[in-house]
Amino acid sequence: MENASYVGLSRQIVLRREMDIIANNIANADTAGFKVESLMQRAEPRAPAFTLQGPKPVKFVVADGVARNFSQGALRTTGSPLDMAIEGQGFFRVQTAEGERFTRDGRFRTDDNGRLTTEGGSQVLDEGGGEITIDPELGAVMIAEDGTISQGGQRIGKVAVVTFENLSVLEKRGDNLYQNTSNAIAAAAPEAKVRQGMLEGSNVQPILEITRMIEVQRAYESMARTMDSTTELSRRSVERLGRVS
Repeated sequence: MENASYVGLSRQIVLRREMDIIANNIANADTAGFKVESLMQRAEPRAPAFTLQGPKPVKFVVADGVARNFSQGALRTTGSPLDMAIEGQGFFRVQTAEGERFTRDGRFRTDDNGRLTTEGGSQVLDEGGGEITIDPELGAVMIAEDGTISQGGQRIGKVAVVTFENLSVLEKRGDNLYQNTSNAIAAAAPEAKVRQGMLEGSNVQPILEITRMIEVQRAYESMARTMDSTTELSRRSVERLGRVS
């Protein structure tokens, strides 16, 4: 296989990965708190397979990580007293079996013991890192903008809302949760406001993602045609050399 085909193949591999990310964005267009993602790319110099008076090194296309857009999604009213949305920059802290995680998905509920949890069953943490327990007998749940939870005029806890100076330290871990992959310490997000009875929608723009999908598909097909042309040119060259010899 010639260098042009190797380069084309590397480009196709990246395009397929990009298509997977776009498809995932579209699939999560209605997921609360989901943040749109895009594939980063870079050229990587490598030694050519074989070349005569050709460029050295040959530059291949490789994926260079996934970028995540943490911009605010639209808020919608649900009326559920335990649904919460963050207006501004920040994340809810939750405790999973694998450790502490962070999320913008405020679809909360209570478990059999009255503890506030995510839909997946992870405990929602208060500002001190402890669990939050809600007693149905104390009356309606009221949640202030700063995350303070009260029942019957009695304060029962405060939902932790934190942020990071550099959001790139957060890595997706499934169930709309993120993990801090560095030694960075989460700091309180005083500017963020908690909205009770609301959820933050995904910041995915479906029309834009569909347009990107079409562009990626066309690029993939174009690269396939280029590789086919290169292969055909090599085949004809070999045939002609055979007739001359």
